[in-house]
This record gives sequence, C-alpha cells and structure tokens, in this order.
Amino acid sequence: MPTTLPAFADVTTSDSALRRFLHGLPGVDAVGLEARAAALGTRSIKTTAKAFAIDLAISMIDLTTLEGADTPGKVRALCAKGANPDPTDRTTPRTAAICVYPDMAGIAHESLAGTGVKVASVATAFPAGRAALPVKLADTRDAVAAGADEIDMVIDRGAFLAGRYLDTFELIKAVKEACVRPDGTAARLKVIFETGELSTYDNIRRASWIGMMAGADFIKTSTGKVGVNATPANTLLMLEAVRDFRAQTGVQIGVKPAGGIRTTKDALKFLVLVNETVGEDWLTNEWFRFGASSLLNDLLMQRQKLSTGRYSGPDYVTVD
Repeated sequence: MPTTLPAFADVTTSDSALRRFLHGLPGVDAVGLEARAAALGTRSIKTTAKAFAIDLAISMIDLTTLEGADTPGKVRALCAKGANPDPTDRTTPRTAAICVYPDMAGIAHESLAGTGVKVASVATAFPAGRAALPVKLADTRDAVAAGADEIDMVIDRGAFLAGRYLDTFELIKAVKEACVRPDGTAARLKVIFETGELSTYDNIRRASWIGMMAGADFIKTSTGKVGVNATPANTLLMLEAVRDFRAQTGVQIGVKPAGGIRTTKDALKFLVLVNETVGEDWLTNEWFRFGASSLLNDLLMQRQKLSTGRYSGPDYVTVD
C-alpha cells in the first residue's frame, strides 16, 4: 500500500490543511457511542457459536510480555505457549503473534520458526514515545532486522494533543518506511494511539484517520501501560473509522484493542462489536487482534469446560 494514498495527498501537505480535514470529520456523539457499545455488549453467544468464538479469539491474540524483567527463557516459554496453547488438546488454535520488546525479537523469531505464529515487536520508545526521531527509527529497524513480522509503534501524544497533526502523520509515515526490509518486503505496522491519554472521542477519531492516511496496517487502542486502555466504546469508534475508510478508499485496515481484556466474556463482547460494525471481513486475525497476556488462560479454561463439561480452573493452564 502506498504510504500516502492519492485521495489524501492534498490534505497532508500542511498542518492547516490536515487540521481542516480532521476537524471537518463528523463529531462523535459520545452518549450514542457508549449506548451502542453497551447494547452490543449484552448479546449472548451460546453452545456451538460460543465454541467457534472462543477458538477465533485464541487465534487473534497477540500474546504479550512487555516487562523490564523479561528474560530469554520467559520469551521462549511464551513462544512455546503461543504455538501450542493447550498441550492436552492439539485442536486448540495457535495465537496470532508473540509481542515483545525489540531486544527479544530475535529470540522470539528463532523460537517461532516454522510455527506460523508471527513475531510482533513494540518500537519507537514504547510506551511513552519520548525519544528523538532517529532513535525511534533505529528502534524500528533493529526490531525488523531481528526478525519482527509486525511493529507496534506509539504516536507522540504530546505532539498530537498540541495540534501538531502533520508531525504525527510524518512520524507514522517515517516508521512505515523503516519497516521495509532490504529485499523489499515489509513488517506490518500497528499504530498505537494510547486512547486513554487522548481525552475525547473526537481526538480518537482524528488520530485514527491520521494513522490510516499515513499507512498504518492496524490501528491500536493502547499500550496497556496506562489507567484506561481498550474499552468497547473506543474500539467501536475505531471500527467505525476503518469501515468508513475502506468505503472511501477501498483499503482495509485492522484494529487491535489492547490492555484490560482479561476474560472470555470480555473477548466475546469485542467480537460482537466487530461482527455488528464491520462484518465478517474483519473476523480473522489478519484484520483483528487482541493485545493481551492473561486473556489466553481464561479462554483455554472456558474451552476445556465446553469440551469436557467440567471447569478445570487455573491450575490446568500455565502461569506466564
């Protein structure tokens, strides 16, 4: 996909042009958005459909460890779990990816070879994004060179909130270019907005459009490192944005809610949002992901309960 789509070439030539476009987007009805998200969250999924949804959710997880205490052994263990989540049941789907810091991307790449599970790496001075542009680009290139299939970058929230929209656009565009390998292939780019710091739904909509216009392959809610992370309402808003973007451009963009999604019940609510807002085209790990660490265990326990009729409990899954 071109870094800047021709349809948006004029609106990304200056800060003023981009501001006019972004502030010309329809305002978000906060009450209506939250009411629709809450209403969709009451939908129930049962029996065969629930079993399908649990397997789908497992296949959409970016199984994540982003701690200062991460070790090579912990990353290898997490990779083994992502590739084979339930050793007692080989029909259990693999997770979509393992998400790690850039210095662990090579270990994850080696551990996941031949499994089909992707290596995702955070970059651009995650989670705060407080670094100079050359540092952010070097961070990205190092992760890609180490074997990352996907890059999860953070925007400069300070620049965005100060109204420097073009700086935000240019950062994403530059990181997108840094994702390209010497052979011409590229890591997919997920752009994290940290929605909990953007203050308003209108800002989340504007950030979504900046990300999509700049070349994001996914737009992502959060780092999981702040108080407010993925919510049904902010995810619904981002789903509406990718729906409208595809209607206007023909380009499909993925969505990744991250942080705070811990239970099967939570995950199924998000899958209902996807189905009812953008439809089946996004109901695949190619276009929808969960950024999570503890969610997988609850999904596995619920899957075992459906299969055996008994609730296994946490002692029957690995502790990460």
